[in-house]
Amino acid sequence: MDYIRRILDSRVYDVAVQTPLDPMVRLSRRLGRAALLKREDLQPIFSFKIRGAYNRIARLSAASRAAGVICASAGNHAQGVALSAQRLGIEATIVMPVTTPGLKVEAVRHWGGQVVLRGDTFDEAYAHARDLERARGLTFVHPYDDPDVIAGQGTVGMEILQQHPDPIAAVFVPIGGGGLAAGVASYIKFLRPETRVIGVEPVDAASMRAAIEAGERVVLERVGLFADGVAVRQAGAETFRLCRTLLDEVLTVDTDAICAAIKDVFEDTRVIAEPAGALALAGLKAWEAAAPGRGEGALVAINSGANMNFDRLRHVAERAELGEAREILLAVTIPEEVGSYRRFIQVLGARAITEFNYRVAPGRDAHVFVGLTLADAPRDKAPLVAQLEAMGYGVLDLSGDETAKLHVRYMVGGRAADVTDEVVLRCEFPERPGALLRFLDGVGTEWSISLFHYRNHGADYGRVLVGLRVPAAERGRLFARLDQLGYPYEEETANPAYRLFLGGA
Repeated sequence: MDYIRRILDSRVYDVAVQTPLDPMVRLSRRLGRAALLKREDLQPIFSFKIRGAYNRIARLSAASRAAGVICASAGNHAQGVALSAQRLGIEATIVMPVTTPGLKVEAVRHWGGQVVLRGDTFDEAYAHARDLERARGLTFVHPYDDPDVIAGQGTVGMEILQQHPDPIAAVFVPIGGGGLAAGVASYIKFLRPETRVIGVEPVDAASMRAAIEAGERVVLERVGLFADGVAVRQAGAETFRLCRTLLDEVLTVDTDAICAAIKDVFEDTRVIAEPAGALALAGLKAWEAAAPGRGEGALVAINSGANMNFDRLRHVAERAELGEAREILLAVTIPEEVGSYRRFIQVLGARAITEFNYRVAPGRDAHVFVGLTLADAPRDKAPLVAQLEAMGYGVLDLSGDETAKLHVRYMVGGRAADVTDEVVLRCEFPERPGALLRFLDGVGTEWSISLFHYRNHGADYGRVLVGLRVPAAERGRLFARLDQLGYPYEEETANPAYRLFLGGA
């Protein structure tokens, strides 16, 4: 009841707008039931974050307003705090990581925020913001773990029920720290307990799901950064308390599913959602696919934001077909002989080829990296693979192999037969000047680089596939240095795509 009162009494509409609940016509036709999209991308800052930020700041005392506010954020919360403070005549300091894209920094400055750039990561920016809070007597505006912030976000749930009085089977909410999910669930489960409220997280940043499963908040060792708006290592204390009680379940979806949902949003609205913004719709699709027709009424997903860097669109476009289960990636081994290439193409027939990578190499076998568009990949893939194997071809499905999708597909060109002792690593590091040099300095100079691939994906972090020639006896020292450096990495030396197309001796 306390949160219901807080939500009903929230001061959000001084600056926020009531966003529409739009039908997803094309998606609804595919699903065979009504799917609706709550358009928080239409807020003044293109994100729901303005609701919670304004509700928190508007309730400050006169003394706190005079002192000013501060927050740590690399994205939408920063803009929400800056705009809210500007409207209320309050000074706002926004601490952002040095790695924050310039577009986001300029957006905060546009709304009057005083930007302080500190650290490579959110955690470093957050720690500096708390230091400034204490030193200057400022009020810290938390992005999610605050009752007034939660209540402000809860007005999204209030609007959904006002806009759709007919039955709703489930409402899907993206989860980062959990403020939006906690607020929406508080309101909907009070008024319509029969409506499911389902949280959705990226599979590589599922802090709330991990907390609920453990029965207590946990700190993830690391999180994936594709959906950067929800890349939170630990759920909030208050949001966890509410979500563990009120949410019916928490789903996880992968990058490809998020990219497919971004495409769905665009096809129905002509709006490009950011990855975190399309997260809930990806969950809606996964939930309905698992058991079609569950529950009575419509399915609702919240598009939480549209602050997308333009450079990321090519990566989204590449991965959307995989996420829609319309494209598959295969490594096919064929005989290295005259006529073999033509026979292989004949087996593929009239299927649409999206990618075909091949280079002659020594030996009796040739390895082809091929992408194909299928009408229904889950149903059509097995007969195709069986047909290829009946021809005597070796087939390896790479559709779910992250290294193949991020790196190997761009590097197919023959194996390095004379390379020995190669260790292959897939790494992430902040996308900033000097980051790659810091990585190489941290690794050291005694091991030669034998393979390297980097491709800009328009994000605030870089992804690299690197090969180093490291004798077996020295590998413990290499991994110790990598751990000390602190950049996330995965060893990919045994990855089948690498071994087929790039592997050495």
